[in-house]
Amino acid sequence: MRAKHQRLVLGLLALAAIAGAALLALSALKDEAAFFYAPGDVAANPPPLDRGVRLGGMVETGSLKRRADGVSVAFVVTDGKARVPVAFRGVTPDLFREGSGVVAEGRFNRDGSFTADNLLAKHDERYMPPQIAGKMHKSDSIEQ
Repeated sequence: MRAKHQRLVLGLLALAAIAGAALLALSALKDEAAFFYAPGDVAANPPPLDRGVRLGGMVETGSLKRRADGVSVAFVVTDGKARVPVAFRGVTPDLFREGSGVVAEGRFNRDGSFTADNLLAKHDERYMPPQIAGKMHKSDSIEQ
C-alpha cells in the first residue's frame, strides 16, 4: 500500500472514531438533559410524562399552601399565559415565596400537574448582596 493510501485510510478511521464518540456523547446527553418549559409552552405542546424537565415561571400570588407536615407545599406556577399546579416535598429555598420566580425540576403527571424533586428560587435582577449594597450606600453611588 502506498503512503498516499495509508494516509487516506488513517484519515477515514479518525473520522469514524470522532463520529462514534459524538454519537455516544449525544446518546448520553439525551438521557440526562432536562428541558426547560414555561407554563405556556406546556399548554401548547405538553412534554412527555416519563421525562425529567424543568418548569419555570412565577409563583402565583395566593396559591402557596404549606401542609401540616411542614415539608410539603403546593403552589401554582404561571407565566401569564397558562398555569401549572406544582407539588413539592422537601425544604424550600429561602428566596421561595409568592410572586417570586421559581424553577422546579421534576416530572409532569397525567392530570397536567407537576411533581417537583427540586426547587430553585430566582431573585430579581436588582438583587445585590447586603455587604456591597451597604458600601454603595456609604459612597452614595446607588440611585434612588
